Amino acid sequence: MASDNLIFQDTAMSGRNRWAAKGAMLAGILILAGLILVTLKLGELEHFLRLAQQARPVWLIVALILQSLTYVSAAAAWHVPLARASHPISLLKLIPLGLAKLFTDQAIPSGGVSGNILVAKGLSLRGVPTRLVMAALLVGIIAYYAAYLLLVLAALAILWLHHQVHKGFLAAIAVFSTVAVVIPTAVIWLKRNSNRRLPVFFERFHAWSFLRKAIDEVPSSILRDPMIILKTTFYEAAVFLLDAGTLWVMLTAIGQEVPPSVALTSFMAASVAGTIGPIPLGLGTFEAVSVATLGILGVQIEPALTATLLLRGFSFWLPMAPGLYLAKREMRGTIV
Repeated sequence: MASDNLIFQDTAMSGRNRWAAKGAMLAGILILAGLILVTLKLGELEHFLRLAQQARPVWLIVALILQSLTYVSAAAAWHVPLARASHPISLLKLIPLGLAKLFTDQAIPSGGVSGNILVAKGLSLRGVPTRLVMAALLVGIIAYYAAYLLLVLAALAILWLHHQVHKGFLAAIAVFSTVAVVIPTAVIWLKRNSNRRLPVFFERFHAWSFLRKAIDEVPSSILRDPMIILKTTFYEAAVFLLDAGTLWVMLTAIGQEVPPSVALTSFMAASVAGTIGPIPLGLGTFEAVSVATLGILGVQIEPALTATLLLRGFSFWLPMAPGLYLAKREMRGTIV
């Protein structure tokens, strides 16, 4: 028992050191990413401000509410597994971390990796033990990709019903689906086969070794609880749905009456492009695919671009300052 405690302490200390190093690097990258984005997208920012002045005010208020709820949903996705592990944290204390994570994931597109580094540091600062930090992250990873994949498949079904499924979109979905299935499957396999030795190739990488130790420390009861996975998946899906709802609200604000399914399809297609696209920081990729998808679903190019830019304004530009501030605060360990 004593040796087990020493192993856990070593793992915890190693985890803290790694998260601290990654956190310092992430804080610097965030600042640089923010400067690059502001420099390269000043035209988009100015356009957003002009469009926001022209849109109907009531819909702008609705958009603000929907975007605020995305931060609540992100926080709830960590609250669920932590409450199940008898280590509940007030949702109000997690909401700032939710804003910081969603901003980080947009500023540094990495399939959620950059945001998860931030979350790990943030939960540790809130007194969550290392093993429960990893439990919340691993449940979140499984739920995130499950929700993402389900909604992408829903978007594909909508395009199929409109006879607008193109080879390029199918190829992008195939690549994304592979990633979305492989990552959660690898996590579950590593947990169920904790006694098996990893291939020599993987053992050369310290990250794999740390991940293996971290997964071993996660309580099996949490990963095997279907209700925890379902609840967390619901909250992860809610983030996507609220963002897609914001796009629909923006279309409505400029006088475009379209079914919510059109906005959902456009948003999910653009999200996939931004996730797997080769363009650094996703510059222009999201906007281009969003406008193109709205176009093939019957929305004219001009309002499609207007609604997309308004969405980006509410989901990225408005929360940029508080998101950057909160992310830096989490990384520096100065939360109140």
